[in-house]
This record gives sequence, structure tokens and C-alpha cells, in this order.
Amino acid sequence: MKIKVPTILAAVFLCSQMLAYGASHVPGPAQSQKTEPKSGNGNGSTAPVAPSTADPDYKIGAMDVLQIDVWKEPEITRQIPVRPDGKISLPLLNDVQAQGMTAMQLAGVIRDGLTKYLVNPQVTVTVTTINSRRVFITGEMSRTGAIPLLPNMTALQALSSAGGFTPFARMKDIYILRMENGRQVKYPFHYKDVVKGKKPEENILLQPNDVIVVP
Repeated sequence: MKIKVPTILAAVFLCSQMLAYGASHVPGPAQSQKTEPKSGNGNGSTAPVAPSTADPDYKIGAMDVLQIDVWKEPEITRQIPVRPDGKISLPLLNDVQAQGMTAMQLAGVIRDGLTKYLVNPQVTVTVTTINSRRVFITGEMSRTGAIPLLPNMTALQALSSAGGFTPFARMKDIYILRMENGRQVKYPFHYKDVVKGKKPEENILLQPNDVIVVP
């Protein structure tokens, strides 16, 4: 039996068209998967950041990060950290004292300074990251170092965020160091008694830069 060449060519052509159609309708990576946005800080890292504040009475401190928004002035609008000396640097104004002010007070100072150069400047200041309010945990803990000082945080709450004691921790000898009027004051903290409710007065409210020592 002889098969004509035109018949073979037609069959090959039909098969190629069917394969091409099937390939074009197979969902690719972009069709079969949806890319979920990654959480993090925008640079590929998922490390936690210090919290921001919406408290209108919060006083700005050194190393806090501020968002300065000046309406229709992109060259002045920026995110900027407060320097260790408590100041920030802005175009036209140079150094501006920020430490000790609320966000609204600082916005007023910036606005008043810009009126020399701009007509009716509209300024908004937001504290985006709090770095000035920290306490420190050192000694026989799973995690040591600085942690953000949250509103009304007690010594027990701070210790609970440090991952637990090591096997060598002397829990009855824990103490808190605080600078008061230029001198260092030591506050005892008997962990087991505090947990049992026997010495609630030792579970003090922490202040910025307190150091909890776990011998």
C-alpha cells in the first residue's frame, strides 16, 4: 500500500498545529501562581522594627526617625533620624532642635522657619520609629540587649520578652539599674516573689535606659 506524500505532509502539519495550540494554553508560572507580597522593611529583610507612635504628647528623642512632609515641596519632604545631639538637618533651615518636642510642636517650628522662604508652608511631622525609648537586659537570659520601651512596661514584662533564663541565672539576685539625678540607683527584683505576688512593689514601671541585670 502506497501513501501519497501530500497526505503525509498534511498529517504532519495538523499535528504541529495541535501541539502549538496545546502549548499556548498551558498555564505558565505567571498564570498558575500569584506572587504574594513579602512582609518586611522594604530591603528584603523581615527583621522587626521599633514601633511608631500616634501619641500626640510623645516627646521626640535622639535616634527617633521622623517623617517630615512639606506640601508641594518634595525637596524638603523626607524621612530623617534625630541626631544624638537632638537635632535634625533640613534644607533652608539647617539644624533644627527636635528632641524634647512633640511632633506638632516641631511641625510648628519648621513651618515658622520656612515662612521666610515659602508662602504659607504646610508641614506635618510623624514619628515613624521610636529608638530613643529603650531598656536593656543583660546577663543570664536567652536574649540580651536593647528592647523598645512600651507604654507602662514593667520589669516583669520586659523579662518575659527576653526568651527566658539560662540554667545559670540567679533569679533571686536580679536588679534594675537607673540613673537618677546623676547617680546610679539599684532596685532589687526578686523574680519568684514577684511572680507569686509577694512583692508587687518590686515590679516597677521601667524608664528609658533602665538596665535589667540577671546575674
